[in-house]
Amino acid sequence: MCGICGFTGNGDQSILETMMKAMAYRGPDAAGSWNDEEGVYLGHRRLSIVDIADGHQPMLTEDASLVLVFNGEIYNHRELRRDLESHGVIFRTDHSDTEVLLHGYRKWGRSVVDRLNGMWAFALLDRTRGELWLSRDRFGKKPLYYARRHGEFYFSSELVSLCHHPAIRCEINPTSLVSYFAHGYVPAPGSMVSGVEKLPAGHNLVYNLTDHSTGLERYWRFEFAPQMNWVNRPQALSEALIEKLYAAVSTRMQADVPVAVFLSGGIDSSSVASLAMTASKSKNVKTYSIGFEDKSFDETAYSSDMAAVLGTDHTNEQLTVAGCLELLDDVYTHLDEPMADSSLIPSFFVCRLARNQATVALGGDGADELFAGYDPFKALGPAHLYSRFVPTSVHGAITNLIGKIPVSHRNMSLDFKLKKFLSGLGYEPRIRNPVWLGTLPPGHLSRLFGNPMDPEIVYAEAIAAWEASGAENDIDRTLQFYMEMYLQNNILTKMDRAGMLNSLEVRSPFLDINLVNLVRTIPAELKFDGRETKYILKKALAKVLPVEILYRRKKGFGIPIGQWFKEGSLSINPDALDGLVDTDFVKRIYTEHMNGQADWRSFLWAHFVLERWMQQPLFISGS
Repeated sequence: MCGICGFTGNGDQSILETMMKAMAYRGPDAAGSWNDEEGVYLGHRRLSIVDIADGHQPMLTEDASLVLVFNGEIYNHRELRRDLESHGVIFRTDHSDTEVLLHGYRKWGRSVVDRLNGMWAFALLDRTRGELWLSRDRFGKKPLYYARRHGEFYFSSELVSLCHHPAIRCEINPTSLVSYFAHGYVPAPGSMVSGVEKLPAGHNLVYNLTDHSTGLERYWRFEFAPQMNWVNRPQALSEALIEKLYAAVSTRMQADVPVAVFLSGGIDSSSVASLAMTASKSKNVKTYSIGFEDKSFDETAYSSDMAAVLGTDHTNEQLTVAGCLELLDDVYTHLDEPMADSSLIPSFFVCRLARNQATVALGGDGADELFAGYDPFKALGPAHLYSRFVPTSVHGAITNLIGKIPVSHRNMSLDFKLKKFLSGLGYEPRIRNPVWLGTLPPGHLSRLFGNPMDPEIVYAEAIAAWEASGAENDIDRTLQFYMEMYLQNNILTKMDRAGMLNSLEVRSPFLDINLVNLVRTIPAELKFDGRETKYILKKALAKVLPVEILYRRKKGFGIPIGQWFKEGSLSINPDALDGLVDTDFVKRIYTEHMNGQADWRSFLWAHFVLERWMQQPLFISGS
């Protein structure tokens, strides 16, 4: 796991080194750079995981015609190596996945990505063709930003690193600011900085060094291919799922450094931990979890019980209010792009905990998106009936009535869920999910920015994902939204940053491409049967996990930010974004939250995070 960066044209070695230094935590073990007389500069920071002795980067072919900087892990690199060796390829390293990628390109061209099982973001310079090829993995586990200026090209794993090049001014993109307060993140291909883009998941980009043109292509997209015969063969499907998941876990435990497992006590992490124990030769799997003082957010009883059942070497620590506040500067003054998912804090904490003894950790990310595990799936049916039978005029009255229910800041309280549910019902189905998950609905966004907001524009990426599914049911349409939007831009971004800020690589067995290709064939009704989320996954795991774990209520991984704002443990400066938003509107809803009149926790946290991000010296000097 690493950080990569580079540029073409004007610049020198000192600029490259500054860009590399800005993300040194992504690769604390080694640094390498390369440049040529044509003005191409490539930099790499290394976190040594595989082939520690030989896998140094940038890596070149013997004739120096190909140069590669690579961030990620290719889990099937041994199989690909054997295939390449059978075609006469001679390797110089013992088992480097980087060299496999380098020779794989020479053999198969850019179609090599179709053969990869793993996570990646890389830049490969083909000096013969005069092209720089950038690629990002299918789901967007590894980040990659880029920019173009006056015929020159710049890229980096992190936005702040990219902004260390003097050609990039770290100025807020007004359109992205709206997206940020709509979603809590900036969806790809946008970024918070004007003129800088994220390479979307499942995409390649080719920059031509001669005519300075760029070509963007999608090489993969999550697509449904339901096989209805699974409905009559649930046992066979369950067995196939366990087989694929076990293979994914087993493969991801392979490393030349210690590997740990995150264990929250939910079915996703518990299944990974259980299969890891089966796959481990030593049966000495280290698991980690954290708890909270507020018991409505705490899951440590479940994680401790699960660890005892499995026999893992378990470590659990409690995150207090004081401990959380201490972490804020560590996290948000180093975060390369603002994101308003408050679970980044406990994620950071558990990554730091695991890093004491491990360099790699396995988690359960991706299961909710693949198997319809989120609460909004339970809201789809009621939302359809509500929209069909409740007139718009009555909806307003119901919303006002529910709004009078006293605010509770307990985790997933009834008033919170009811108000969230109603917030999305004033809009058509294709934008309900982003409204439910966002920090402010469209009407309040309009007030925040003092201009009418067109939902078709604000939620353009979400609408595109919804419509791309090609499905005739709202379950699969919603799954497509979660897979393309929420997973890429929120969940995976959060875990990449939480892990990398602690120099820890986080792996996601549920996103193994062989498992995903099986899940794509599962009909919607086997994922959510109208009552039970993750229906078929729970059936498959019945022989792996205790029933108490399989069917317990989902809590998530949040922290009580609503209560912390109300009691003053957290606060915002309502004038901090003066000139960008209507600060009078911010003051009004801040007062409503403090007085217990409304629950604006999501917006206040988004504001808080953005304030901290803007305090970075690079941003101030750039603006």
